[in-house]
Amino acid sequence: MSEDYAHGQRDGLRLALAILAAEEAKWAALLGESRSGRTNAIRAVRHKALQVAQARVQTALNRLTPKADSTMTSELASALDKAGL
Repeated sequence: MSEDYAHGQRDGLRLALAILAAEEAKWAALLGESRSGRTNAIRAVRHKALQVAQARVQTALNRLTPKADSTMTSELASALDKAGL
């Protein structure tokens, strides 16, 4: 796999993390806001699903990150800070 392709994959995963973080924040604000118990339960499940998806994308990103560099790169650190992880 070429370095440009791998870098593109990592960028895509970082973008996915940012999107998932934004969606999770949106649903976290809505937890327990409805008078309907059913709606609150659905929101809680949706929020948990987004948290699980974030963890899975983070795992995939960790697997694609080069192992030769044991320290966190500034690029990766800034992407994780933006995502709030």
